[in-house]
Amino acid sequence: MVLSSLTVDLAPSLFRALATSPEEDFTYMAFDKPANVEETVGMVESLLDLPGWSPYAVEVDDDAKGFTSFLRDEPAVGVVEIGSIMFTPALQRTIAATEVIHLMLSHAFEAGYRRVEWKCDDLNEPSRSSAVRFGFIYEGTFAKATHYKGRSRDTAWYAMTDDRWGEVRPAFEAWLKSENFDAAGNQQRSLRELMPGAGERT
Repeated sequence: MVLSSLTVDLAPSLFRALATSPEEDFTYMAFDKPANVEETVGMVESLLDLPGWSPYAVEVDDDAKGFTSFLRDEPAVGVVEIGSIMFTPALQRTIAATEVIHLMLSHAFEAGYRRVEWKCDDLNEPSRSSAVRFGFIYEGTFAKATHYKGRSRDTAWYAMTDDRWGEVRPAFEAWLKSENFDAAGNQQRSLRELMPGAGERT
């Protein structure tokens, strides 16, 4: 698995991967499922044009299988968000998908950031569940925070601070070790089991 800067050159392989994703995977994305390579190019260009965004492709065997971004980057105060995550079926529920988040968190905190945020539509149960699994702490829900795709959105906020990362990083590292998986690739211990003080809602 390789994280690389998202470019329009990756649009053909990214389109092939996105074509395998069901329509419902795009429900909470700001864009719709692209119908062809040209629309995928437009989608990539729109992401690259957003101020404060750094989109990355997730490549497996030299093909883009999804993407993610650092966004709302505020280096002056040490805050950045991980978001706009689109993992196609080839990535979902894989070791590589968890490794992506581990790498992004490691990069942010090693670069001196104090806080990494995770925000999602409050109705997006998979994203909220992922935030907790990855060790983020739920901080609250902002009612009517924005409006997209013809409806109002309440936004759930999660965050991880640098001191929290010191507790969470060993859980990622333990989960990613080869001995945590059997010959068939089944985990021996879940990341949630290893994670200290999961950030569930209260």
